[in-house]
Amino acid sequence: MQYRKLGNTDLEVSLICLGTMTFGEQNSEQEAHQQLDYAIEQGINFIDTAELYAVPSKRENNGLTEAYIGTWLKNRSDREHIIVATKVTGPSANLKYIRPNLGFSKAAIHEAIEKSLQRLQTDYIDLYQLHWPERKANFFGKLDYKHDKEWEDNIAEVLQTLDGLVKAGKIRHYGLSNETPWGTMRYLYLADQLGVARPVSIQNPYSLLNRSFEVGLSEIAIREKCGLLAYSPMAFGLLSGKYHRKEDRKDARLNSYKSFARYSGTRSYEATAAYLKIAEEHGIRLAQMALAYINSRSFITSNIIGATNMNQLKENIESLDLELSDSVLAAIDKVHASNPNPAP
Repeated sequence: MQYRKLGNTDLEVSLICLGTMTFGEQNSEQEAHQQLDYAIEQGINFIDTAELYAVPSKRENNGLTEAYIGTWLKNRSDREHIIVATKVTGPSANLKYIRPNLGFSKAAIHEAIEKSLQRLQTDYIDLYQLHWPERKANFFGKLDYKHDKEWEDNIAEVLQTLDGLVKAGKIRHYGLSNETPWGTMRYLYLADQLGVARPVSIQNPYSLLNRSFEVGLSEIAIREKCGLLAYSPMAFGLLSGKYHRKEDRKDARLNSYKSFARYSGTRSYEATAAYLKIAEEHGIRLAQMALAYINSRSFITSNIIGATNMNQLKENIESLDLELSDSVLAAIDKVHASNPNPAP
């Protein structure tokens, strides 16, 4: 297993992070524990979750992912060696069943952290992340920008709340998620101005079908030591090639969850077909090629993989053993240049 520094901290996290949003929806508690056990056995020390999970989020499964991780954690004696990351939910009118008071006010964050600690059955969170900005911005598939005139800059207050949780021992570090270059730099700048802890990571989407992070945020990630935790590296399974090979099941995520239409568009399918051809011509599996590409990026801290079965999990972890040749990298860039970011 390869490890990289989490920001400017003394923590080293595995280059592969186990994503868990299927726990409680597509995976049972027993299956979740099996995945967690196998991941740890393979050297993975980084687990990512959120109070929002499982996905798709609904009242019936809300909090189950953290709860399943909690029943696993409580029986382990190596908690200090496991890096647990979770997230506080941003504002949303459709998610009031999580907590009526969503967002990043001091009261909301304090309520959220206590509930996550209870479900996870732990005394502290290693990395606490703001799931998405409170202001309206271009994230979750939006590349255009419509200015949010109503939002009042409260980032200093959020920083002071998070710093208070660090000092209280509730969290060790905090990170951002679904943030923009402006938002990331605003957090970094104000943290320095206030003399409080800086964000150590940013969790944004990044895959062969969405390299928008490279514009603006990649330089920030490197220069400010606020590295990317890449989510959706498999574009909800599209980059496995199973949909193109007609090996997908009716309950596969892209067949079941119509809210992720950006992965089902014509350009996404055409780009994936081109990447599949590259993989086949070089005798490698598309899934491993897609993940190996992300693993090779200098601005990546960790690559968040998710799996619904053990075979997928094993294949994804084995992407660490694949080093892409210059010819493969050149072919990938050629496809990207002709069909850039079809699934932002």
